[in-house]
Amino acid sequence: MENENDKNEGMLREDENTGVDRTLNDNTDISSSKSPLTTPPMKEKGISFLLRYLLMVFALLLTFILLFAFVLYLAPNLQEISSGRKSKISASSEFKKDADYKKQIVRMSKEIQRLSRKYSTYTSGQSYIVINTTDNKFFLYKNKMLVREGLCSSGANKMLQTEKKTYLFKTPKGKFSITGKRKHPYWHRSDWDFIEQGLPVPPKDHPSRWEEGVLGDYALDLVDGYMIHGTIYKRLMGMPVTHGCVRLGDKDLEIVFNTLNIGSKVYIF
Repeated sequence: MENENDKNEGMLREDENTGVDRTLNDNTDISSSKSPLTTPPMKEKGISFLLRYLLMVFALLLTFILLFAFVLYLAPNLQEISSGRKSKISASSEFKKDADYKKQIVRMSKEIQRLSRKYSTYTSGQSYIVINTTDNKFFLYKNKMLVREGLCSSGANKMLQTEKKTYLFKTPKGKFSITGKRKHPYWHRSDWDFIEQGLPVPPKDHPSRWEEGVLGDYALDLVDGYMIHGTIYKRLMGMPVTHGCVRLGDKDLEIVFNTLNIGSKVYIF
């Protein structure tokens, strides 16, 4: 009897538990079936919030830009339109009466006249040439008009040290004049040319000093052995590679030679 009672009690308990489980499952199914209809997903909420935030930031930026443009451009123009005249910069009458102001104007006028006279002496009606050793370019003028410009080669700014002398291969700068003109010139080789080649330096009047063809078809003498001449190294035009002279290409040299005269000014900077 006791066994039968135990079995009956166990069956009752299982039925009760099963009933509870069914009830819970039913409730769970109902709640899960209702949740999509009553609660929106969190992802959609985040996207909606982000879009509203971006729209608000864009609106603020656009408002700021329009306000800035109005203050900077439109407001001054509206003031001019309302007044019926455009703004004009003019010196005050009281300022013009000031003694220091008058003295300053007089000094500036005199300085302008002085510079104008000096400029006229540099740019007379005669032909002259300007040589830029920084960019290795030349500018040829005639009657104050630029008639030719192009590349040149100037000093390499290098030094050669010997026991007796130091040679600086640099183009001199300043105001010079053409002191001589030669066609088909010979070059009288300097001591440094023999030293660079490791050769003994000959006497000044030795025949080996004279060399033909290396200076081009023309040469214009300046001062202390410096010249404007041609070159056989045309590929180096526009570069600072010389021992101090100014090299020009064949056609440029011909035009410069025919344009400049003895006494014509040469400005090197």
